[in-house]
Amino acid sequence: MSLSTPNIYAFIDSQNLNLGVKNDIVRQGKIIYTGWPLDFKSFFIYLKTKYNVAKAFLFIGKVPGNEGLYASLTSFGYQLVFKPTLQYVNSDNQPQTKGNVDAELVLHTMIQLTNFDKAIIVAGDGDYYCLVEYLVRNNRLLHIMIPNKYSYSQLLTPFVKYMVFVSDLKNSLIKK
Repeated sequence: MSLSTPNIYAFIDSQNLNLGVKNDIVRQGKIIYTGWPLDFKSFFIYLKTKYNVAKAFLFIGKVPGNEGLYASLTSFGYQLVFKPTLQYVNSDNQPQTKGNVDAELVLHTMIQLTNFDKAIIVAGDGDYYCLVEYLVRNNRLLHIMIPNKYSYSQLLTPFVKYMVFVSDLKNSLIKK
């Protein structure tokens, strides 16, 4: 690890990122943000070219039948970290999949701590507050990349100077 070129790792909550840019945001009956499909290959290239990211860990639920998706993401350069998922039926009698990756992302960031100089956390979830706070306190946070500037946890507002909004990068990251 060099002082002139910091070794940077990205830790990405894939569902938070994907749904954060993809879902419309409605306030008081008005659409204030129109979602768009993220091009994960372009996002990886963006991380490499803009921030010189050495490794990008993508935390994702393991769902049978998604092997093609996982192969594509790996071919783009992501290092996948899988979370087992649970299948259940919700209160509307609709099938749902649950695979929250928050604990895995925090744990793997701490496991990798001696291998990077700076981290980029890609998520807008307040559950990452303690991780972000620790990284800031130890001068190890480069950025929090918030998927959507219209929808993120207010717990992250003390770290506004580290925030980059993926939603502002639509023109270069939209899947064509």
